[in-house]
Amino acid sequence: MSKHSPISPDPKGPGRPKGPRGPSLVERAANVYDFTAGLRGGGVSTGAPTVPGAQPAPTAFHANWESTSPIGRFGQVAMDELREGGFVLPDASPSAISEEFRIVKRQLLRGADEVENGRTILVCSAHPDDGKTFCAVNLALSLAAEKDIEVVLIDADVAKPEILSTLGLEAGPGLIDAIADEAVDVEACLIRTDIPGLIVLPTGRQTNEATELLASDRTRQVLEQLRGRDPRRIIIFDSPPALAASPASVLAMHCGQLLFVVRAERTGEADLREALGLLSACPRAQLLLNGVEFGGSHRRFGRYYGIDG
Repeated sequence: MSKHSPISPDPKGPGRPKGPRGPSLVERAANVYDFTAGLRGGGVSTGAPTVPGAQPAPTAFHANWESTSPIGRFGQVAMDELREGGFVLPDASPSAISEEFRIVKRQLLRGADEVENGRTILVCSAHPDDGKTFCAVNLALSLAAEKDIEVVLIDADVAKPEILSTLGLEAGPGLIDAIADEAVDVEACLIRTDIPGLIVLPTGRQTNEATELLASDRTRQVLEQLRGRDPRRIIIFDSPPALAASPASVLAMHCGQLLFVVRAERTGEADLREALGLLSACPRAQLLLNGVEFGGSHRRFGRYYGIDG
């Protein structure tokens, strides 16, 4: 995708410190993505409008996809709800949004083997309702379409989990259960879905000690188990907003890549810098600019395929 200049300074934010300094995490971010597909000022948290002409996607598994893990249970994804919400769907007609996420995932796949734990990706934002869950789900759906990848989408927003409701899956034991109790096998908490290559790990039990649990050595053990069971796995964390809940900064210590969702006309530079500072333990950061109205960009992926939008 095209690169853009850094986010415009927040007039209310503090000025830059005087004197020499090294590059900030904002300035070290590899790319700033202009994510505009179908989002013309609408609420990102509810997804983009339905793509005109898109047809229902049949359920089909990759011919070479077979889970090698003892998945705890099976869940059927609510395809109709995802379609109405403007999400990327398997075998659907190409659309602007699916093309956008194809470019986003390529950058992340490129970094998967360049940094330690690069196959573990944190999706975060500064504030609620910036579209992080919408982007995390779409990224997982797009990655699941790869022929040699198994995606584990983890709902780590303990206070306000949305992954299961977004996908239409039933609640059950999950990440927090596996961390809190060594007798719980995290593999038994996984939900294998009818979307090829997509596995979901729910949040699990509610607790006021989520930050402390996520910071424990047991979390490292759980993640090593998830990574080690299948080398094809890409792990995606849907994190709480960095400036709204403390677990985000802890999760950053376990991830090699950060996809930070910036809401256009909403996330100021001061908030962006503060949030990225809290997530600085994650070595590779990329920004995804979300909710931009079409303007100067010449990208019109949908029109190329005969779809306007």
